[in-house]
Amino acid sequence: MKYYIVAGEASGDLHGGNLIKEINKLDPKTNIRAWGGDLMEQNGAFLAKHIRELAFMGFSEVVKNLPTIFKNISYCKKDITEFKPDVLLLIDYPGFNLRIAKWAHQNGIKVHYYISPSVWAWKEGRGFKVKKYCDKLFVILPFEKEFYKRYDMEVDFVGHPLLDAIAQFENEKLTFKDFAEENQLNEKPIIALLPGSRKQEIEVMLPKFLKMESKFPEYQFVIAGAPSQSPDYYQKVSKGSDVKILFGQTYNLLMHSYAALVSSGTATLETALFGVPEVVCYKGGWASFYLARLLINVKFISLVNLIMDKEIVTELIQGDFNAKRLESELYSITKNENSRNKQKTEYIELVTKLGGVGASKRIANLMMEDLQ
Repeated sequence: MKYYIVAGEASGDLHGGNLIKEINKLDPKTNIRAWGGDLMEQNGAFLAKHIRELAFMGFSEVVKNLPTIFKNISYCKKDITEFKPDVLLLIDYPGFNLRIAKWAHQNGIKVHYYISPSVWAWKEGRGFKVKKYCDKLFVILPFEKEFYKRYDMEVDFVGHPLLDAIAQFENEKLTFKDFAEENQLNEKPIIALLPGSRKQEIEVMLPKFLKMESKFPEYQFVIAGAPSQSPDYYQKVSKGSDVKILFGQTYNLLMHSYAALVSSGTATLETALFGVPEVVCYKGGWASFYLARLLINVKFISLVNLIMDKEIVTELIQGDFNAKRLESELYSITKNENSRNKQKTEYIELVTKLGGVGASKRIANLMMEDLQ
């Protein structure tokens, strides 16, 4: 069969690559054309467009690149038309992919969507678009199945693909000694710093995270560097601190960390899945924050708490994200065994709620059932 897959970000390339592996097992005559990255290409997809040409972050960058974005949309439609796939699989990337879903539906192309747009958080009206334009929807958060019943839509909860990615990684993990030697670290326990990937996040988060170094001298602090930023940039933001910055090693870092300070986002879930006690932090401009409060309909900012529907990890937001609170919460997850063990116990339930490993295999089977 012929599959056309559209992923626009690094996470989509990771999950798309794992899914292609499973599709190939079920369909030996598979023919896959895709928008994606190196991992999708390595697993057998022919790339029509690489994700490095697609990632525009932030409002101003999106506006500046609107002509390129519209050109990409036109090219994608033309390329799909010429390829004539049996199914179009869209992975996340909702701003782009919902437009492609609408067009494909109008042109009689079967549409499968993997990783739902976050309509439960904001722009709930997009739920009607998903129902109208998608033949199958594969969701990765347990509460999304119930949410889509509001739209009279049956969706498939397949489990979270991060579990697959982490399970694969754990088969190749380094020992702490090898990891430390390879990265010139010392023997002290590690506190991982994950301040986000965008400059505006890093510039707010990282200086406050680094203030904890002098308060916790018995630990070594290590930054998970975002691939989109340079080492020089981190040195500038860290203002002379000699804290180690590791690029492309976030999972290795989390595997060997004792605790973590994390900016809100997918990293909060990744940290939990590695069993690392964490404090989740967020601070934005006050105007943006209050506007977000009006538009976004969620109780928590971390995926861990959203999935569990209760506060498992402490969230320090806006005014609460200050040196005094941060020191207190970091002390709690490093020195207080009850607090550490409570988080770790809740993480076990979190993994169960996420459906266990095998998301890619489940989706491949569901796709094949529908196509046959």
